[in-house]
Amino acid sequence: MQHQLNIQYPQHWLDALQLTQKSFEEEARMAMAVKLFEMKRLSSGMAAKLAGIPRVLFLLNLHRFNVPMLDLEEDELAEDIKNA
Repeated sequence: MQHQLNIQYPQHWLDALQLTQKSFEEEARMAMAVKLFEMKRLSSGMAAKLAGIPRVLFLLNLHRFNVPMLDLEEDELAEDIKNA
């Protein structure tokens, strides 16, 4: 079962941002997916599906939102490397 989220926004936002409706909606989906990923509410795979793009592309675009791919403390990263 799929659910749909509809958000209303005025035309002048598109004009002010100099974006097409399609590009604005893609950016809004990506922003929502990135924020949910950053909050650890969605995995990168789930967030990528929400954004409508492949997981690798999602991860490679996180820098546009100043969100790191990995959010590990130094000791956690060392432990992960040790166990790899």
